[in-house]
Amino acid sequence: MLIYLTVLALTLAVLWIRKRYSYWMDRGIPYVEPSFPAGNLRGMGRKEHLSSQMQRCYKELKGKGPVGGMFFFINPVALAMDLDLIKSVLVKDFQYFHDRSVYYNEKDDPLSAHLFTMEGAKWKNLRAKLTPTFTSGKMKMMYPTIIGVADEFQKLMKSEVSSNAEIEMKEILARFTTDVIGTCAFGLECNSLHDPDAKFRAMGRKIFSFANGRFLKAVIAQQFRSLARSLHIALVDKEVSDFFLGAVRDTIKYREENKIERNDFMSLLMKLKDDGNTGNTETLTVEEIAAQAFVFFLAGFETSSTAMSYCLYELAQNSDLQNKARKSVMDSIKKHGSLTYEAMQDMQYIDQCINESLRKYPPASTLTRSVSKDYKLPNSNVVLQQGSTLIVPVYALHHDAEYYPDPEKYNPDRFTPEEVAKRNPYCFLPFGEGPRICIGMRFGMMQARVGLAYLLRDFSFTLSSKTPVPLKISPRSPVLTSEGGLWLKVQKL
Repeated sequence: MLIYLTVLALTLAVLWIRKRYSYWMDRGIPYVEPSFPAGNLRGMGRKEHLSSQMQRCYKELKGKGPVGGMFFFINPVALAMDLDLIKSVLVKDFQYFHDRSVYYNEKDDPLSAHLFTMEGAKWKNLRAKLTPTFTSGKMKMMYPTIIGVADEFQKLMKSEVSSNAEIEMKEILARFTTDVIGTCAFGLECNSLHDPDAKFRAMGRKIFSFANGRFLKAVIAQQFRSLARSLHIALVDKEVSDFFLGAVRDTIKYREENKIERNDFMSLLMKLKDDGNTGNTETLTVEEIAAQAFVFFLAGFETSSTAMSYCLYELAQNSDLQNKARKSVMDSIKKHGSLTYEAMQDMQYIDQCINESLRKYPPASTLTRSVSKDYKLPNSNVVLQQGSTLIVPVYALHHDAEYYPDPEKYNPDRFTPEEVAKRNPYCFLPFGEGPRICIGMRFGMMQARVGLAYLLRDFSFTLSSKTPVPLKISPRSPVLTSEGGLWLKVQKL
């Protein structure tokens, strides 16, 4: 009897999995053949980064229709192939695609419930509250704080260059961005430039270190979100969570008791909390403030330091481009008298270099959207079902020769105003687009401009024998980051 029941159970399981894997075929949508149990994600996290697998599926499906089908384990996922459809998903028909389909658990993991992951009306209300904190006026207010950190960064670089011909730039840039974000988001002197083991830097490393067990847990929680919540699964490490919640509570308490106001993100968040207490808007709790400060830290230090390190890596291989970028910095300083906020805004070629780095190495290699109600594709009979997931393959679009001829070549001239005007804007999505575009985009670009301006003004860069060409991408990291750091030969000018 037991053998009979076991055979029956296995037969039913096999039939159910086959039915799942026939999802796209039943709907007449071209798809990439899956294999059990990983679907189309075989080797992800071990041999390959998600971006490579998405690019492979994109190449196989391109030209076969506006969407293609693939599978994350046994879950069917739609891959957006057509730029007009991508525009509809991100902007025109946003009401069908307003959620990111990313796991969070507000109850057991309060730091995970932030602007990036939140859904529905709660996301909309929070986004409306936080948007004014990222205006160009607020960026200008925070600029002197960033320059203060950049001055310390410059001192550290001079000290490092005097004793080492070769420097691991990725870690130093992460220490710079950690201090910038720590100062602006938490109002705290993180001191990681002078102490590589400072607490904020140690926590930053911990957030992005995905050991086997944690990586698997994150992937499974993402694919089976309701089950993961019912099992009280938390993805933010407890030590990290306790540290950031404690830092925010202590900062708020100290500022309120001593009536301290600063031109930083924390002061702006505290105003929202105070507004709530006076009845002007919904109250922002300390936990909600901590979650927003956490995601600002999370998104701001890793993505900006990675973008800058890729930019330096490419400029180190091409002295002509590096000299052109340096001239852009020096001309702007000469025109404005010093590295003022206006001077930073005036470095057109530096922006082109950053944008080309973001094209070739987009930190977020995919954009994920949940279908909130049945959606019929424009000019098609295809219906994406409510609750299904759609992916915009950013990395694949950025490396498509149709939009970027010779896509593996680093060429900042792709981003002159004239070239940008010729291209469909939806083939360049490093920050997303539409109502869920990255809220900190201006801040990230400002931070990267400052870092690169300080470096190019005072130092020259060439490749080290320790740096592989091409770079090896870490398969486990959620953002597109190089494995083994970035070693460069650095000379003081």
